[in-house]
Amino acid sequence: MRLFIAVDLDDAARAAMGAEQKRVAAAMGDARSSVKWVRPEQMHLTLVFLGEVSEGHAPAIVDSVNQPVAMPAFGITFQGLGVFPSHGGPRALWVGITDGGGELSELQRELARRVADAGVVLESRPFHPHLTLGRWRQSRSSDRRRVLAAARPEVLARVPLTRATLYHSRISSAGPAYTALAHANLSGR
Repeated sequence: MRLFIAVDLDDAARAAMGAEQKRVAAAMGDARSSVKWVRPEQMHLTLVFLGEVSEGHAPAIVDSVNQPVAMPAFGITFQGLGVFPSHGGPRALWVGITDGGGELSELQRELARRVADAGVVLESRPFHPHLTLGRWRQSRSSDRRRVLAAARPEVLARVPLTRATLYHSRISSAGPAYTALAHANLSGR
């Protein structure tokens, strides 16, 4: 089973991200054809990527995530464009998090600790909160310049965060399908 823990967007945020994708695609001109855009209805902010996990191991993970998190609900603000990696041809186009980034990182650490305690070996790279808008199939360094020139300082969306969700991801030729397995509700302190 392919698993990840994520924060969901509300409908208004999904619509705002879809509009931002269209705006950026128009600014990219011909280069936009090499970007595979994330469908707004499938957008989520990944907190912990667990990867492939055996079905026998899943119940312990579900139990660990399904416990309340002792932190208050908070909001996150989506603002600013960026690309990964920082040099050469970009592979991913993303929107950053401004307000709520500290709380989001705290939530990520707690959930990563829980799944690690349940026996999942996690990747060691640091968490950088972001929402992926698209991925390049092929890119050039000039794509980075075009995207960053299209960046605006305006807030794209604000999302209240009351829980994180453990998802099972199934990949097919029709695209990914996500099934919620557990919710980590923020319960206050």
